[in-house]
Amino acid sequence: MDRFDNSPETALNWYRSGKGAALATVVQTWGSAPRRVGSQLVIGGDGQIEGSVSGGCVEGAVIVEALDAIEEGEARLLEFGVSNEDAFAVGLACGGTIRVLVEPIGRVFPEAMLEELVAARANREAIAYEVNVETGQRALRHNAYPDRLRMDRSGFEEDGQTFVAVHNPPLRLIVVGAVHIAQALVPMARIAGYDPAIVDPREAFASNARFPREKILTDWPDEAVKQLGLDSRTAIVLLSHDPKLDDPALQAALQANVFYIGALGSTRTHAKRIDRMKQAGFTDDQIAQIHGPIGLDIGAADPSEIAVAILAQMTAVLRGKA
Repeated sequence: MDRFDNSPETALNWYRSGKGAALATVVQTWGSAPRRVGSQLVIGGDGQIEGSVSGGCVEGAVIVEALDAIEEGEARLLEFGVSNEDAFAVGLACGGTIRVLVEPIGRVFPEAMLEELVAARANREAIAYEVNVETGQRALRHNAYPDRLRMDRSGFEEDGQTFVAVHNPPLRLIVVGAVHIAQALVPMARIAGYDPAIVDPREAFASNARFPREKILTDWPDEAVKQLGLDSRTAIVLLSHDPKLDDPALQAALQANVFYIGALGSTRTHAKRIDRMKQAGFTDDQIAQIHGPIGLDIGAADPSEIAVAILAQMTAVLRGKA
């Protein structure tokens, strides 16, 4: 599922408006398909659309099928071959095949179930939507499919009938210390799909001029991270190089379930950090969550390269590769 996709919310709003709606979801791909499994397109009963299942290759056919499905109140499982010419038009080297599940809201995808899904997404709760494409049995699964959730990987189970759509909260990055590295890291992280926030009580550093159009909090770091909230889809990066700023946020992160904690500093600096955390009562297992010195060892020499190393390490941890 795309990190900033609002398809479920849009489908619910359109259905409630009385015009009807259907969700079209990519459930399987072969070859160089234009969109990943889990991508969604919302089709309104009036023909209005939002989202994409193929980047433009088969949307027209999906819309026609979806409008018929809304009228008939039946789900449809569609299969399309994307030609090399069409694939090239949307930036791919070769074509492929995609299967798209079309589910009208109401008679097929229950309104109450969609409401529950939208509520979970609003509360930043990871949730999986499960549908058997043969029987039509549907359910929302809490605390299930941990590997799929960690990898953001929607798809069919081994039975070839049960499709699981992953709905993860958007990734967040909290950067403590509005320093040079942060100026490089924040826009990179945004490109990678993160919703970043910068925390630094030093207003000369944490300014709109240095971080235009970004979320900036000038509260003390422990108060700021408490306000932002910490969860399993949050990464926290400590860059201030000042224990007075880094440590309060670090302690809050160690007590939470964030997926990544990284702290800037040399091996010697990190050893001192570990000693402070032990004195604060944290266990060896908790302290082992800290990636320090921060970032993958790629020989980074300047702020931009260090930012690349940090983002690469965050990705590796998120995807279970580190």
